[in-house]
Amino acid sequence: MLNMEKKIKVAAVGDNCVDAYDQTGEAFPGGNPVNVAVYTVRLGGEASYTGVVGDDAYGKLMKDSIAKKGVDVSHLKVMPGSTAVTHVEIIDGERILGDYEEGVMAEFKLSEEDIEFLGSHDLVVSGIWGMIENDLEKIKACGTRIAFDFATKYESPVIDIAIPFVDYAFFAYDGEDEEWMRNFMEEMQKKGAKTVIVTRGTKGSIAYDGTSYTEFGIIPCDVVDTMGAGDSFIAGFLYGILQGKSLQESMEQGAKNSSVTLGYSGAW
Repeated sequence: MLNMEKKIKVAAVGDNCVDAYDQTGEAFPGGNPVNVAVYTVRLGGEASYTGVVGDDAYGKLMKDSIAKKGVDVSHLKVMPGSTAVTHVEIIDGERILGDYEEGVMAEFKLSEEDIEFLGSHDLVVSGIWGMIENDLEKIKACGTRIAFDFATKYESPVIDIAIPFVDYAFFAYDGEDEEWMRNFMEEMQKKGAKTVIVTRGTKGSIAYDGTSYTEFGIIPCDVVDTMGAGDSFIAGFLYGILQGKSLQESMEQGAKNSSVTLGYSGAW
């Protein structure tokens, strides 16, 4: 267990995007690693975000918003060009993702100094769109734990590159084939992930650590917007793990954190 007199430090790295709600004209900063960083601070930890934004208004919105939430943005680079944007609609309380404009994220690369910085944290978290899968081996060599969100991309080539270096591998699944899901989790664990966690929407979550399965349900709440709910679970779960909590306790903390985010519009 970590020394609790020292704050938990999580490094989020990879993609960011502004979630633009075309129906209302609102724009919210987001992206999986960004969200996890913000939620980690909300839980009482420290977090940094390493990535790139454009030199446009959305880039300023992203950097200023993250910094105001208490996230270290010393390794957030600004490049000439456009910040990544995802167009979003809300239909019956569900977020429907439209076009994605990658912008300067297409050119994102980690420097050796970035890797050293990331390795100074208790845990590094990224995801399938973060473009850092080829750097995970170097980050792992620093001795830090790695969490990675593969979302629903079960056939992505990123999996085989990343999974050998991942301690906590997250996937999302809304299907009904329980046997397939469990077989997939076991396969991912054999390929290198120490623990595989699958979020299942209203069915809660399930984790496999190579020995046994652990399950947890949901925390009932009034749903305003599902944006960021999965990232909230990841942040809560990882914060629990870094506090030395059990798998089930960490899954419960993830569900509680997710229920907070479901109660308001936007990721944060």
